[in-house]
Amino acid sequence: MFFDLFFLIIMSFSHLTLASASFWGVFIDTIVVLFYFIIIIGIGLYAGRNNRTLEEFALGGKSIPWWAVLASIVAAETTAATFLGTPAEGYKTHAFFYAQLAIGTFLARIIIAYTFIAPYYQYKVKSIYEFLTVRFGAATKNTASAIFLFTRILGIGVRLYLGGLIMVVLWHYFYPGVPTTLSHYFWGIFIITLITTLYTTVGGIKAVVWTDLIQASLMIGSIVISIWLLLGRIGGLSNVKEVFGSWENLKWIQSDWDSTLPFGSALAKMLAEPYTLWAAFIGSTFLTMATHGTDQDMVQRLLTAKNVHKARLSLILSGFADIPLALAFLSIGILLFVYYSRAGAPSIPDNEIFAHFIIHSIPVGLRGLIIAGVLATMMGSASAALNALATSFTTDFYIPYFNPAADDRASIRAARIATFIFGILMIGVGIMAAYSVLLNPKLTIIPIAIGILGYTYGGLLGIFLVGMLTKTRGNDIMNVVAMFLGMTSVLFLGKINLPGVINFGYFMPIWWPEIAWPWYVFIGSMVTIICALPFTTKSITRDIVH
Repeated sequence: MFFDLFFLIIMSFSHLTLASASFWGVFIDTIVVLFYFIIIIGIGLYAGRNNRTLEEFALGGKSIPWWAVLASIVAAETTAATFLGTPAEGYKTHAFFYAQLAIGTFLARIIIAYTFIAPYYQYKVKSIYEFLTVRFGAATKNTASAIFLFTRILGIGVRLYLGGLIMVVLWHYFYPGVPTTLSHYFWGIFIITLITTLYTTVGGIKAVVWTDLIQASLMIGSIVISIWLLLGRIGGLSNVKEVFGSWENLKWIQSDWDSTLPFGSALAKMLAEPYTLWAAFIGSTFLTMATHGTDQDMVQRLLTAKNVHKARLSLILSGFADIPLALAFLSIGILLFVYYSRAGAPSIPDNEIFAHFIIHSIPVGLRGLIIAGVLATMMGSASAALNALATSFTTDFYIPYFNPAADDRASIRAARIATFIFGILMIGVGIMAAYSVLLNPKLTIIPIAIGILGYTYGGLLGIFLVGMLTKTRGNDIMNVVAMFLGMTSVLFLGKINLPGVINFGYFMPIWWPEIAWPWYVFIGSMVTIICALPFTTKSITRDIVH
């Protein structure tokens, strides 16, 4: 049934009389993608065949090898937003500025490895928000977990829009000149999320990690093939230099400070630019501390390792992969700029430029492989998010409030039902993201996807830092207020404008600078810490019952 559905969707785009595409070309690419799907579903279902307890479903019995955890982290970080969005950044900026943020991601990993991981193992948590119950109380835990659930659904849902984007580019390929509608995005989002939800529901975290290993390998292979093909099409690196005039015109580091301006103007300009060294060393460090230290999605992978030392090894080594991966994706975007400066740039949104090249310019068979690579990045991030959402909901809300007497069978059933429901919610968010891009084709997905985290994760990180770095500061009820103030501060201090809803910049003085998204988590966490520190922790139960 699935083969028929997928093949009909692909073939419905194709007129066999088109000179630009042959029946057999489409058929071969379809077979390649279907073969990938069959392998991923098979591995996912096989890996999770022995899940009998919630700990097996959520943590894999803490038996996953460190190298598999490492690959899973890389796959989780390299989402579809990275695969298609980062080349769009390189294509648009003609620079490597975005890669600077990888500096902070590496620094943050070292801090997380020696600050956050040990307490998670010490208290034997399934959901990392259980730590907040031990440290502060149930109110802090419930609020933090709810922030994660809300933010992760939005964040992954926005990224899923890129699954629909592949279908849209195919539509443009086979039906040039015919307008794009929301239904074209829907099918890509729906099919990818359905398959991912299926194997995650059955296989749990084991399915996530082992399919991530395959997906990371396919993703890296797709990068190498794409760069090799692009270099061949443009005639080598010498022609890149010719287009830019000199290598100096390819910028690697964004200037942080404009000494020709007064202090206030120079500071405002620096804070408004997302890709600077200050944003890399401070903003990106705090952002990564939030995403890799206080987000169940990422930390849950680390908790599948056998012990603290293996988890630290996986986390730190994954940081070494970030910089070359970021540079590789940006290189694809720059090479695309060179290629289309000669071939003639298509009139499409920047988000679609790499997908357009994949569909129009890559040979049959390899095209199917790279499409599978794009889908792999989507499925890797979505599967982990689904499992983390289900684990957090089941551990933090279902068992303590809905069914305190739940046995292993009831807990796994609840986690699987939650996985399915979260999958539906993410489809809805993905469709809304697609609708936003239809309204404004100039939107790029990286700032949207990461910006969503910036609005809420500052409050989350701030409370975790208070809990990790102090022993008596922070009050269970006042922590909730502190997190709310931290999240609210980002909206006002960042002068966030929600078109058609509210412009928070209206409430700020004119002289207050625009602040770029890499600083959002830093702002939110600092405000949260300042608001939480004056209050003292009350005596609470220090044990988690398992």
